[in-house]
Amino acid sequence: MQTKPLIYVIDDEIDICQLVCQELEQYNFDTAFFTSGEAALQAVKDKTPALCIIDLGLPDMDGLTLVRELFNNKKMGVMILSGRDSLPDKVLGLELGADDYIAKPFDLRELVARVKSIVRRLVVTETVSLEKSCARFVDWSFDISTLMLTNSDGDTDMLSVAEATILQLFLAAPQQILSRERLLAENSMTFDRSIDVRMSRLRKKIEVDHKQPKIIKTVYGAGYMFTPTVEWL
Repeated sequence: MQTKPLIYVIDDEIDICQLVCQELEQYNFDTAFFTSGEAALQAVKDKTPALCIIDLGLPDMDGLTLVRELFNNKKMGVMILSGRDSLPDKVLGLELGADDYIAKPFDLRELVARVKSIVRRLVVTETVSLEKSCARFVDWSFDISTLMLTNSDGDTDMLSVAEATILQLFLAAPQQILSRERLLAENSMTFDRSIDVRMSRLRKKIEVDHKQPKIIKTVYGAGYMFTPTVEWL
């Protein structure tokens, strides 16, 4: 029997937690909710969910702090669900590794669709063929099964699900131009700036000089090109 994906909802408003959980359970997800950051962190230690949906206005810690803690310790999807609708908050959330950002008030159907998208990307990552689960380019190797980047010196860095999705698109189409529209669509991004944020994060991790990128080049008016040769192991 296939296991249902587990979703944690972290919000100090119990009514919202119950509403989101009830809706997700209708779409074959298991759910649990927590009204504090500390309770969520302890739950994640006990059992890692497929996705955490996090409100930024928690009573015991800032939600962005929780996003950072979860991303630094576990491989899972992270969605921010918040009343903070400003562009700086959205950009900061994505820079910390969140896969998506939904502002309150929100549409339940849209939330479910975005949850499905994130979980689907996770499932694809986890079920990738072991025969070709690692890609090597320039001084880097990328393990799709763990989302781990490793350089020639042995230093490692784990990508977020969104960053890994972008990198996998490039790895599958080296020396080809990928449009911004395709990258936005493949990552289910909801505002145009999000691709810039994630591209910047990815470049900082793999480029010698992210301000003058050599690996992922911008093709003005067309999109981006991944320039190295890719070897699959």
